[in-house]
Amino acid sequence: MDTLQRIISTLANKNDEIQNFIDTLNHTLKGVQANSSNVIAELDEEFDGLYSILDEMKESMTNSIKQEQAHKTQELQNQLSQCSNALENSEELLEYAALTMASAFRISLKPKVSDNMTHLMVDFSQERQMLQALKFLPVPKAPEIDTAECLVADNTVTIAWRMPEEDKKIDHFALEYRKTNFDGLPRVKDERCWELIEYIKGTEYTLSGLKFDSKYMNFRVRACNKAVAGEYSDPITLETKALVFNLDGTSSHLNLKVEDTYVEWDPTGGKSQENKIKGKENKGSGQITVLKNNTRSGTPSPKRTSVTRSPLIRGSRDRFTGESYTVLGDTTIESGQHYWEVRAQKDCKSYSMGVAYKNMGKFDQLGKTNTSWCIHVNNWLQTTFSAKHNNKAKALDMPVPDRIGVYCDFDGGQLTFYNASSKQLLYTFKTKFTQPLLPGFMVWCGGLTLSTGLQVPSAVKTLQKSENGLSGSSSSLTNITQ
Repeated sequence: MDTLQRIISTLANKNDEIQNFIDTLNHTLKGVQANSSNVIAELDEEFDGLYSILDEMKESMTNSIKQEQAHKTQELQNQLSQCSNALENSEELLEYAALTMASAFRISLKPKVSDNMTHLMVDFSQERQMLQALKFLPVPKAPEIDTAECLVADNTVTIAWRMPEEDKKIDHFALEYRKTNFDGLPRVKDERCWELIEYIKGTEYTLSGLKFDSKYMNFRVRACNKAVAGEYSDPITLETKALVFNLDGTSSHLNLKVEDTYVEWDPTGGKSQENKIKGKENKGSGQITVLKNNTRSGTPSPKRTSVTRSPLIRGSRDRFTGESYTVLGDTTIESGQHYWEVRAQKDCKSYSMGVAYKNMGKFDQLGKTNTSWCIHVNNWLQTTFSAKHNNKAKALDMPVPDRIGVYCDFDGGQLTFYNASSKQLLYTFKTKFTQPLLPGFMVWCGGLTLSTGLQVPSAVKTLQKSENGLSGSSSSLTNITQ
């Protein structure tokens, strides 16, 4: 049965790959047709422009020849007129034998202009050779991405590439990337568009400050000279997996205002719902009491009807209530190593962060049962900073960071808190997690902002290797769950 299942799964994956390849071929075919039409149109435009220039040059040169012709014609006509007059005068004087007075002796018998027009002839042999040598623009070859030199760490991706052969005419490179949840070659029908980074002068580029909210990222690069861009490199796919979650507003305490990765204490929360319900929640049975009009007697009178609250679909649990002021993440942790960060408002009076089992009670507070682990900050009257689990607290003698990093190693049974800026170790719980975990938060008189989609920082990985089992944990708070 398992073998058959593997065969079916492999065949399904192969069918998916073939379908993706068919989509790629169809997309490429459409691109060839469209791009060929565009290139032909541009070629027609270029030749039309060249024809226009040649026509302008021909007209200008023809005008120059005509002007030269008119000038020479005028000069020769003037000389002819002068000679005709001189000849006529000379014939008259011959009759009186006044030869020495004849104007013919003063006439130049050399034409002022010649009939030679060769100085206006042109020789296009060199230009003809240039036109005959006209070729398509030199297109840079596709670069090759060096996967061994590419690096994914600390929500930063470095892409390195090289040219298959030296090309001194390359001016810059263009890098494109996009996020995807599909492994392997990029899909034509992907849900996200390519992002473009242009005018990269080197053969390496680093994208930093990324939020890894997808499993993978596709990358491709092409070279550009002053005239044209070359073909894209073969694309590569890099894994960019990280824990991405929002806060579960469907099960949060009514006094908490939740928006994705932000939670704020709201002292008026739930008032409108209470006014609609006109009753109180039954703490023991999970029932609510509502008022219903009884109009049988003609006068409206209240009639009590009990209805059972149905479990919420998203969180599969009732809302937190009482003084818990708790909200959980909407994504469970069942294996692996994960990291997220929390920033509290400066005037926040009390807040906690950590993890909890999904079955945490709706009246439970983080750290006060054996199903949750957290660090707690209390700024009411005086500041206290402590780690809490199973209603036991360990005071932490250190300043409270502005931003706290939470590292959870489910398989290793470890929950560690860091100063997110300096990566200073704050506290480590060591236990054995036996149920799926949810990120958990408590806030009172203030707000918290979460940063998710973060990889485990390299500094934290290094600290885990050096600090594992050496410091930060307390035997009084260690819980080995049975």
